[in-house]
Amino acid sequence: MSIFAIYLQDLLAILWLTVCWVGYTRYAIWRGRDTPCLASVLHLYREDWMRRMLLRDNRIADANVIGSLERNASFFASSTLIILAGVLTALGASEQAFTLLAELPLTQPVSRQLSELKLLALALIFVYAFFTFSWCMRQYNFAAVLIGSAPLIGERNVSDQERKSFASRSARVISMAANHFNFGLRAYYFGLATLTWFIHPLVYMAVTAGVVLVLYRREFHSKVLQVMLYTQTAVDDELRDL
Repeated sequence: MSIFAIYLQDLLAILWLTVCWVGYTRYAIWRGRDTPCLASVLHLYREDWMRRMLLRDNRIADANVIGSLERNASFFASSTLIILAGVLTALGASEQAFTLLAELPLTQPVSRQLSELKLLALALIFVYAFFTFSWCMRQYNFAAVLIGSAPLIGERNVSDQERKSFASRSARVISMAANHFNFGLRAYYFGLATLTWFIHPLVYMAVTAGVVLVLYRREFHSKVLQVMLYTQTAVDDELRDL
């Protein structure tokens, strides 16, 4: 196979990753506006959570939940830094890494420069993941502040409309943090798929398409979504009957 054909396949592979990643993200946001999905259903639960929180005097449990969610994002942010350190180490020792990759079975023989570009692309994916998880952590910090400033039950100068507005805003902030956590997880999925790029660009494209199918099934057709959707529908029916 000619050098031009090899570079063309790699170029198509990275373009395919961009189309799948950006395209699925936009599609999930667009379809989630009128179709039940994990993000939309969980947002409804967060609104229920915030409304019920306003009925409690003790908000320690609510603050603990926010802290637990923030720790999850912190774990992934720390793990991302470790992964980045490994990738940058491989870039610094590109000669040894190139020799090791060339000895692996089923891998396509490529130049050292192309291997370095693949490692750099992998590093950029996890850099994006780190910034996404760190922003998720900050948004959970904002949510903790909102919970701390939530009006108490006995406050007479707070109207019902203000309480509803507060619950809606708080749920929205928590959902925004959760969405960025989801974006970071997608970066991990596509980053792991990028490892197959070292085998062959066509394998990489096939695995990337498989990642999109897995994300779509979990977001819109998973069993956990069916359970939560049924529960939320039952709650909505009870509220209408009141």
